[in-house]
Amino acid sequence: MPAGYIIALVTITNPQQYEEYKRWSSEAMRVHGAEICVRGDRVEVLEGDWHPGRTVILKFPSFEAAKAFHDSPEYSRARAARQGAAVMRLLCVEGV
Repeated sequence: MPAGYIIALVTITNPQQYEEYKRWSSEAMRVHGAEICVRGDRVEVLEGDWHPGRTVILKFPSFEAAKAFHDSPEYSRARAARQGAAVMRLLCVEGV
């Protein structure tokens, strides 16, 4: 079965408040068994028009599991904590 990935490109606008989002999102990742593939701030654009902000890539057993993480009560709490702290660009992608 193909894996599911959540890919996030983040512009942090309130670093102090974003720490609360990180705490709740980390708990949601733990509950839903996310494998953290990428979680960092160091980005260098090599080609094209890309957003050089914080990048996070999470792996789940399936596309459906990745969507379930996003739609879960645990991650909903993290999203609420993030309001006003960051601009989030989020994708769910099926992969290997």
